[in-house]
Amino acid sequence: MSASHTTQTRSAHTAKQGWASGLTAFAAVMLFLLGLLNLFRGIMAIAEDDVFVTTPNYVFQFDLTGWGWIHLILGAVGILLAVGLFKDATWARVAGVAIAALLIIANFLSLPYYPIWSLVMIAIAGFVIWALCVHRDAGFDR
Repeated sequence: MSASHTTQTRSAHTAKQGWASGLTAFAAVMLFLLGLLNLFRGIMAIAEDDVFVTTPNYVFQFDLTGWGWIHLILGAVGILLAVGLFKDATWARVAGVAIAALLIIANFLSLPYYPIWSLVMIAIAGFVIWALCVHRDAGFDR
């Protein structure tokens, strides 16, 4: 094996590691923001703030306080997982995908209560899932 081939392989490996850690950092920041925003949304719903729309004939109808607790808990878990992602823990990546998926479902089900905000949260959670799924470990680049 020539010295130039070894240098190219190391260079490509280093570039892939940089890309992967950049995506993990992106996912951690976005999951932290997603968790924080859902935490605030949960507090607003528990306090029965007037920003929410009332929908009398919705199939997945919950009490506004019930939706608030769901978003509060999911937001708090998302914030905790973001801390794990900053430490590049594998368990946090797996759990981050799961919590982002649950946030997508919760925001979809609460679309009638706060429609535009729910769509924004769904989009952010989709980016988090993408960033966490694209990440590859250093030894898994083949």
